[in-house]
Parts: sequence; C-alpha cells; structure tokens
Amino acid sequence: MKNKIRIGCGAGFSGDRIEPAVILAEKGELDYLVLECLAERTIALAQKRKMADPSKGYDPLLERRIETLLPHLVKNNIRLITNMGAANPIEGAKRIKEIAQKQGLKIKVAAVGGDELRIRNEELEINDIQIFGEEYEALKLIKNELNNEKLLIPNRTANRSQLLISMNAYLGVEGILEALQADAQIIITGRVADPSLFLAPMIHEFGWKTDDYDLLGKGTVIGHLMECGGHITGGYFADPIMKPVENMENMGHPFADVFDDGSAIIGKVEGTGGVINLQTAKEQLLYEVINPSEYYTPDVVTDFTSVKLEEIDKNKIRITGGGGKIKPETYKVSIGYKAFWLGEGEISYAGPAAFERAKLAGEIIEKRLQAQFEEIKIDYIGVNSTFDNRWPSEAEATISEVRLRIAAKTQSQADAALVGEEVEALYTNGPAGGGGVRKYVNEVIGITSVLVDRSKFLPQISVFES
Repeated sequence: MKNKIRIGCGAGFSGDRIEPAVILAEKGELDYLVLECLAERTIALAQKRKMADPSKGYDPLLERRIETLLPHLVKNNIRLITNMGAANPIEGAKRIKEIAQKQGLKIKVAAVGGDELRIRNEELEINDIQIFGEEYEALKLIKNELNNEKLLIPNRTANRSQLLISMNAYLGVEGILEALQADAQIIITGRVADPSLFLAPMIHEFGWKTDDYDLLGKGTVIGHLMECGGHITGGYFADPIMKPVENMENMGHPFADVFDDGSAIIGKVEGTGGVINLQTAKEQLLYEVINPSEYYTPDVVTDFTSVKLEEIDKNKIRITGGGGKIKPETYKVSIGYKAFWLGEGEISYAGPAAFERAKLAGEIIEKRLQAQFEEIKIDYIGVNSTFDNRWPSEAEATISEVRLRIAAKTQSQADAALVGEEVEALYTNGPAGGGGVRKYVNEVIGITSVLVDRSKFLPQISVFES
C-alpha cells in the first residue's frame, strides 16, 4: 500500500476549460486526474440527448478532452476518473476506446453505471420516495405520475410525452473501486457524487476500509475542496477590488498530495495563474454546505467542524482533521422534468430618452400578452434586471442605452414563440429607435431531488480494451 498519492482536478463542470487538465497531466506529476463534469441539470439534458440518439448522452466535450489528454495520460501513467459518462457511460467508454485505437494507444476503460432509475411503478412504490425540504408543485406532479399505470422512466415509448426525463442517484465509491481493482486506466461514470470521484482512489491505494468512517470523512473533505477545480485556485473567489487574483487568464487547477492518514496538501503547477490561500480554501470548504457537522454524501456523513487549514507556503494549504459517521441508508436522486417552455425577446434602445422608450416598449408588450400568459417578466438590463425592485432615479433615467428583455412561461412551444415575435414587431410598431432584436424559445428542464433507498441501485461495471 502507498502512503501518498497525488490527485489533480482538471475540470469542475461540463463546460470547463481543457487547458488546465492538460497542464496537470503533462507537468503535475499526478497519480490520478479527476474530471468532474456533472451538475444537477447537466444529466437531465444529457438524458434528452440520449433519448434523441441512443449513441449519445455522454459529455459533449468528451472527444475533445480525451483526444488531447490521452497521450499525456499514457505517457505519464496517470489514471483518469471522470463522470463525463453522464446519461450514457457505456457509449462514452466505447468512444474513448475508439479514440485510443485511432491514436494507437493501448488502454483499459471501465464504464460505471447503475445510477439511472428505470423501473415501472409496480416496482417503485410512492412510499419508496422520501421528500426532503419544501414539496414543490412540480414534485406533486411527479408523485402523481409515479402512480400512473404505464410509467417508464425515462419514457422510451414513441408518441408519448411525459413529465419525467430522468431520475439519477448520486452513487458513491463502490463502482469506481471495482473498476480500479480491474486495473482500468480510465474510469468513466454516470452520476457519482463529486467527492466520491476523489475518495475512491484514496480507499484503493491506502487500503482504507469502507466502514472506517473517520478516514472516509477526512477523504471526503479533501474531495470537496478539490471538486470545483478553479474555485480553490482563485477563480470564483476573485474580485478586482476586494480580492484581486493575478494571471487569471492562465488559471491553474489544483492537485492534492493525499496521505494515508487522511491529511493532504493542496497546491498547483508552478507558473500557472491564480492563487491558493486560506481565503480560497475556506470559501470552497463552505461551498454548498448547509450543516457543516453533517455533510451527507453516499459514502459517509462528514463532519467539517474539526477541519484545520494551514497555509504552509505560497499556493500550498495543508488540510487536517475532519471525520465522519455511518453512511446514509438512502441515495439522493436528482429528478429532471419538463417544467415549461420559455419564450424570450430582446431589443435595444440607445440615445436620448433610451430608458423611457424601452419602458414604453415593455408596457406595450405586457398589454398585448397579459391575457395569454399568467406570468410575464420585463427586465431593463443594466437598470433592474438583477435587482428588480430598483427603478432609476431622475439622474439614472438619463442613461444612454438600455436592453429590454421580455420573457414568459408557457406549456407550449407555439405560445412561447409569440413573445419573441411581439418583440420583433416593435421594429416598425414603435417606439422609435429599437434595434438588435433577438428571440429565443427554449424548453426548460426543472430539477428537484428526493431520497430513495440505496438498495434500489446497484453499480454496473463494463470494461473495454483498445
């Protein structure tokens, strides 16, 4: 067993830059590289792509990331763990195998699935689902659909349009551990909890027991600090006035030297931009944490209250402490559903009385559409689009340009299109001087979460070799 490993985080979300991962793979002297590419809504959108084309549903940037990274991974003997599989890890693994073959590289790829809940209502009773937090109206609709006779999640039946798109559990380390034991160099998963991507190689390399919740809690703290990539190296932290960060155009991503006692030192590749200090580490530690004494993951309920952070050198933070207790009996399940259609239209007004003309345009559209739409939102971008209760003072009303945005929710695509059409009609129907119209129609995917007994899910491993 090893007493130290180095894990890098090359991506903190699906649309993250590719360059930081390449730098880590090339210069970071890593044992493992993690690409964390899923968010609450990401997997529901991936499920939509899979329903349209069964060979898709993995991360849209998978090919570009793997084509660029693979030579470095093989050359430097780095194992890659990523949830770029999204809604279709098997097809993602097959695509990685094809890329490796094209590049003449020999690798073993493991796909980890089993997170998708695809069972009929006679197998999944409504009592299997536990609600936490406020019970939104959309969740009531989902519960009603679960009681329908012919529900299949996700629906594969042509000619039927149902509310539900996806139900995916946040799995833990089990499937990744099995893939590591099978000597896979690349492991691509579906919905696995973010810290679990980092915790699994710690368990594997250090021989930690999966019921040693103190060590699992410590490892989860490290994974949580690493999971967002550029967050801890100063990206989301930066503010040019209060918290300046240098060389952000060359932002580096973090690596962690993890020790077998559950402590770690987080740093970044020399010469990359950004900063790692106590402030960036503390902000990331508290990110998405509601109760620091009980942070729930699939592997352990983690206690953050005893974590200690120490700045030991420039861009180096030591992490000690933390811990945990027994793992939860349920998995968090993220549900994606068809929420509504959103129609939008935008138009700009500039010059004298720009705001007054934009306001008149908004009033015209509101009067024309208010009988058809229950909710219409009017934004004067740069004036009240963020703080919608703030209206211009007399001095502010002299601003020389305004971007008007009109948006409305509806249950049909055709109705949503009317919003942009009405905004476009302002070109000749006034007020004067409008220009730069853009219109959008988008089906909005809603996300809510429930708890489901973990016995309903079993990780599934498929191995491919190039």
